[in-house]
Amino acid sequence: PGKQITLAHVIASPISAVYESLGVSEQGAIGILALTPYETAIIAADIAGKSADVEISFVDRFTGSLMFSGDVQSVETALQNILDYFENTLSFSIVEMTRS
Repeated sequence: PGKQITLAHVIASPISAVYESLGVSEQGAIGILALTPYETAIIAADIAGKSADVEISFVDRFTGSLMFSGDVQSVETALQNILDYFENTLSFSIVEMTRS
C-alpha cells in the first residue's frame, strides 16, 4: 500500500435491501472508494461534496473508506473528479471507475 485508490465503483441502481442494510436513503446511486493512506478519505469526501450534489454517507479515516449517494450523474461526476485530483495533483496510482 502506498499512495493509491484501489476501488472506485458506482452502484447505479441498488436494490432496496442494499440501501436498507447500509442505512442510506434511496437517491439513485451509491459511490464507493477505497484509498491509502487512509486519511486521504477525508480529502476525497471534501472533493465529492464540492464537485457534485451528493450526500456523504460514510467516511472512515482509519480504513480509507468513503461512500456517498446521489443521482447517477452526480455520483459519477464526484468519483471522476476525485480520481482526476488524486492522480494529477497528488500523484496517486488510481484505478478505472467501475459500475454495476
